[in-house]
Amino acid sequence: MSQNMQKINFYLECEKEIKRNAGRLPRLLLHSCCAPCSSSVLEYLSDHFDITLFYYNPNITPEEEYRKRVAELRRLVSEAQYPNSVKIIEGRYDSSEFFDIAGGLEDLPEGGERCFRCYRLRLEESAKAAAAGGFEYFTTTLSVSPYKNAAKLNAIGTELAKQYGVKYLLSDFKKKDGYRRSIELSARYGLYRQNYCGCIFSKRSRERLSGQSASETELLR
Repeated sequence: MSQNMQKINFYLECEKEIKRNAGRLPRLLLHSCCAPCSSSVLEYLSDHFDITLFYYNPNITPEEEYRKRVAELRRLVSEAQYPNSVKIIEGRYDSSEFFDIAGGLEDLPEGGERCFRCYRLRLEESAKAAAAGGFEYFTTTLSVSPYKNAAKLNAIGTELAKQYGVKYLLSDFKKKDGYRRSIELSARYGLYRQNYCGCIFSKRSRERLSGQSASETELLR
C-alpha cells in the first residue's frame, strides 16, 4: 500500500464524490458484512445512491451464523425507511473459498495478512458483481468497524476498480461518529450484534479473550 493512500482522508473523498453526483442517483453495489454495520452506512448513503446490498461473506462460520446475519440484514431493510429503495442480492455461501485464501495464515493475529486476503476475496467478488450488473460504483460497509483497516480496504478497492472497470467509492464510514451511529441504530431496531468478525479464527480469538471455550466440532458444525 502506497504512502499516498495512507495520507488520504477517505471520508472527505466520499463527500466530494457525493457532491460531484448532485442531482443524480448513481447505482451503487454496497458489499454488506452484517446488518449493524450496514445500518449507519445505509442511512448516510441512501440519499445519494440507488443502492443494492451485496451479501457475500464466505468467511462466516458456522453456516448457522451466516444465515442469522443475512436474515437480520433483510429485516433491517424491510423495517427501516430510506429515501430510495434498497435491494439485496445474496451471493453464494461456500466457506471453502475463505479457507483456501486463509491457508498457512491460520495462526496470525486478527488484523493482519489473513484479514487482508479476506478483504480482497469479498471485494473482488463485489467488483465482479458490480461489473456484471452495470453498476457505476461499488464499496463495502467494512470500514465502519474500528477493527478494520480502512486504508487497506480502499487500496484493494481502488486496484479492483481498475481491473473490473467499476468505480470504487472511497470511504471510511466510521468517521463522523459512523460507528457510534451503527450502535444506536442497532439498538433502535433490536439488531443482533455478533461479538466476533465472522471467521473461525476471530471466534477463537474472542473466546480466548473472554475466557470461554468451544470445541472444534461446535465451531465447524
